[in-house]
Amino acid sequence: MLNQLQTIDLVVLVAMLLVMPTAGIIVALRQKNAEKYFLAGRSIRWWTVAGSVFGTNISSFHLIGMLGIGFSIGFVQTHYEIVFPAILLLCYVFLASYRRLEVFTLSQYLEIRYNETARLIYTILLVIIILVQLVGAFYVGSITLQWLFGGTSFSISYQTGLLLIGLVTCSYTIWGGMESIVITDTIQTVMMLAAGTAVAYFTFSQPEIGGFFGMLDLDAAQPRAVQKMHLYLPSNHPSLPWTGVFTGLMLQHCFNFSTNQFLVQRVLAASSNADARRGVIASGLLKLTIPFFSIASGVAAFYLFSARFGNSTDFNSDNAFLKLVETVIPQGVGLTGMILAGLTAATFSSVDSMMNAATTLLTLDVYKKYLKPDASDAQIVRFGRLTIVGMVVASILIALYTYTPDRSNNFFLKVSSQLSYFTPGIMVAFFFGILWRNANAKAAVFAMLLGPIYGLATEWIYDLFLTNNEAIRAVFGTKLNFMHRVAVTFVLSSATLVLLSKYVFKDRNDAGFQLLQVNLNAPQLFRKVGVFLAVQAVIIGAMLALDLTARSVAPVGALGAMAVFVFPNPKNIFKDDLFWAGLLTALSVFVYYYFA
Repeated sequence: MLNQLQTIDLVVLVAMLLVMPTAGIIVALRQKNAEKYFLAGRSIRWWTVAGSVFGTNISSFHLIGMLGIGFSIGFVQTHYEIVFPAILLLCYVFLASYRRLEVFTLSQYLEIRYNETARLIYTILLVIIILVQLVGAFYVGSITLQWLFGGTSFSISYQTGLLLIGLVTCSYTIWGGMESIVITDTIQTVMMLAAGTAVAYFTFSQPEIGGFFGMLDLDAAQPRAVQKMHLYLPSNHPSLPWTGVFTGLMLQHCFNFSTNQFLVQRVLAASSNADARRGVIASGLLKLTIPFFSIASGVAAFYLFSARFGNSTDFNSDNAFLKLVETVIPQGVGLTGMILAGLTAATFSSVDSMMNAATTLLTLDVYKKYLKPDASDAQIVRFGRLTIVGMVVASILIALYTYTPDRSNNFFLKVSSQLSYFTPGIMVAFFFGILWRNANAKAAVFAMLLGPIYGLATEWIYDLFLTNNEAIRAVFGTKLNFMHRVAVTFVLSSATLVLLSKYVFKDRNDAGFQLLQVNLNAPQLFRKVGVFLAVQAVIIGAMLALDLTARSVAPVGALGAMAVFVFPNPKNIFKDDLFWAGLLTALSVFVYYYFA
């Protein structure tokens, strides 16, 4: 790729990439205590929360992987970016409690609600989850750098790419902590959006595509069975069944945005509850842009490559982004350099955030809790810095010996599947902990520990016994999709916690439960959820009765969703968090209908 880069591209690429470590290092020069190092002094404003949450959640892993899935499967991947239920759960159920307790980690929250064992188990499981994600980010980032310099005298190996990513992110993360990360994440968000938008613009501008609506026409001209611009695939689809996206995937979203240290740490670092809520809602709105500049671009790439090269069916989907840049981006004006800078920034944005989250957990929940309870701020920060080095070295070694540079199709979905064994039990402990007074500490521990076992057992039973049943196979496929497995595991873990709390371990931590009930808006949220579902049920019923298309009722569905949040307090709606939460929900509902 480098032999196609002209001087202007190299200048733009280097200049943009230097902005990140420079900004991070400048912030790192400030003296740090533990609160500033791990939570940026709890002082970041909503726009920085939004940029950091988005930058943390989106990486080159997403930009490459999402476009690749759009290329190979279609727009259905959009379900990964519609996260409004999880954001509402965080903003109006968990957020006030998290921030009122002034915890550094969500494991500390579990100790207050349950006991020390629950705290330790969460720490162990989250470090495993973060490590898997971190290894994936190193892997995708390294092969991206290989592609960038491939075929030139500056070619780098897969191993060298891993080292470069580690060195760059460590250059500001080790010394600056969260304060450096939120600044660089915000810069990286702007770079990612610019890169994604540029690729989308030039892809849709190709004469074979004829714009976004031209692409919709191309897709509509295909037989329904092979059309790509739809959100719902059969329940037995191996990758993205509609029954799975509304059960297991929704639960995964709730884990990521409500109970995952990786993302929630930004909420803990906000200057106020209002900044935290607005920042998270804004990040949800930013995520809704990804289907249109990334996933839809992948669909457009499928039709473009089919028309221009005639070999799209044999093309490795995870290379679609890179091939698209080579194909559609004008040379000699710096755009290729800008896009590559955005792609590289996307890699760094997730790596630095994951390192910081894992370090926070290990430092405060292991070192400070068990190894040196009397540690000073300086000792805590020093251990945190050493832990970052350890996490980077471990991630590079794992990426080196467990992944190969030859990427297989839809890597994004494979990593999502791997991580989902650990999440249902964690979600059960958090959800029942804040919503049910009788949730017992030992029962919560069993729910978290048994979650991965339930997941493995569910797959084993399905593969050994249930897949032989033709009726079951027709509904769920020959292999149980991980989203269905997550839903089953969540039910089993919930049953474990409830049954053990009611009949085995009956003692309660009333004091811990009471501490969580600060400004809890769950009843208000649940009422709105009930009204929202009722409104949408009426709209869907009318659509079916009158034989209307889902696309034609999309505006009505969106307005109905918005009304639930705005009514009955329409005054000063633009200053009310509920307005922006309603806007996020309305836009999401519109997408659900329009691309049905």
